[in-house]
Amino acid sequence: MFQGVLFFPATPFAADGSVDTAKLSTHLESGIEAGAGGVFAACGTGEFHALGVQEFASAVRTAVKAAGGRVPVFAGAGGSLPLARQYARAAQEAGADGLLLMPPYLVAGPPAGLVAYVRQVVAAGSLPVIVYQRGTTRFDVACALEVARLPQVVGLKDGTGDLDLLGRIVTAVRADPATGGSGFQFFNAMPTAAGTVLAYRGIGVGLNSSAVFCFAPEIALAFHRAVTAGDDEVAQRLLAGFFHPLIAALLRPPARAHREQTAQADREQTAQADREQMNRWR
Repeated sequence: MFQGVLFFPATPFAADGSVDTAKLSTHLESGIEAGAGGVFAACGTGEFHALGVQEFASAVRTAVKAAGGRVPVFAGAGGSLPLARQYARAAQEAGADGLLLMPPYLVAGPPAGLVAYVRQVVAAGSLPVIVYQRGTTRFDVACALEVARLPQVVGLKDGTGDLDLLGRIVTAVRADPATGGSGFQFFNAMPTAAGTVLAYRGIGVGLNSSAVFCFAPEIALAFHRAVTAGDDEVAQRLLAGFFHPLIAALLRPPARAHREQTAQADREQTAQADREQMNRWR
């Protein structure tokens, strides 16, 4: 179903807070023309959580129109069960080719409860679904198999980084003919996934989301070509020269937080020096 670099477009907003569909259309067109293998509209990068149902539907319709059948368009859904079902129906009505089912955020529960959640959302329509596990949504092997056996579930996107567990899930799902076997797709969804692409590929996960494709598609595509061709020299050069510095920058605290941390460290250092001075006077 999917191949190549997957495009997760940002959702632009106008000054009044509405979705700027003209800018979104331009953003989508440039990404598709650059060589995206699929579009995931109004998902995490597209700020699904910030969109009302009508805004969401508008963003999805814009993506479907821009794609024009050239690449598949999947749309986000998630959150509380009633809303997730509502967004699933809206995505289908807007012409999406499938859903990316994100976690019911802030609500933790056993894997069996997550299976029931997936069943309920899948039943809201007829679209194929990729299930996203991260944060509060983590499947064990048995529950991942149960989800993968649902006829409409076609993939699992992983943002947990637990390669040991995911490796066992991949092996179990692909060995089970009831899941579609080798046709069932797995996706690496770690933040700035390029940093973990090689590790995920080692357990059989060859697809990944690419935030970099939003603003530097030529770099994302060059890295993908290097990895798939086995050109380790180019892949390592891109990791060292671009992706790892980017990841470090993203992990760096904001300037204000950094100043506060520095000030706190200075205070603690001064307090320690005062205690040592006091001890010397005793």
